[in-house]
Amino acid sequence: MRVSSEEFEALVEEALEQLPEEFKGALDNVAVMVQEEPSDEDLEEVGIDPDDPERDDLLGLYQGTPLTERDSFYSALPDRVLIFRGPILRACETRRQVIREIRETVQHELGHYFGLEEDELPF
Repeated sequence: MRVSSEEFEALVEEALEQLPEEFKGALDNVAVMVQEEPSDEDLEEVGIDPDDPERDDLLGLYQGTPLTERDSFYSALPDRVLIFRGPILRACETRRQVIREIRETVQHELGHYFGLEEDELPF
């Protein structure tokens, strides 16, 4: 599936705009960024061996301290949600699938920001 970098970033922005207002209003000090591919360090962070040719693709990654683990003295650089363009495009055959996968990946990674564990997330 082919989607230009610019269009992909616009689709990520659209996914953010479609979040319910209560979630959009609660986003603070978090940057959502698009990267072409996860780094080896990104893969290792989630327990994926970067040298395994049969490994699963990583579609997104949350890096930071979930809101549920912060106290009133919390101060840090912005948390990051990384959305990986290459793996999402490889996983999809149609534009509609790309749009859905971006939306689900953004929601999934922001779920970690809000303190949800992997088994608590809908996607």
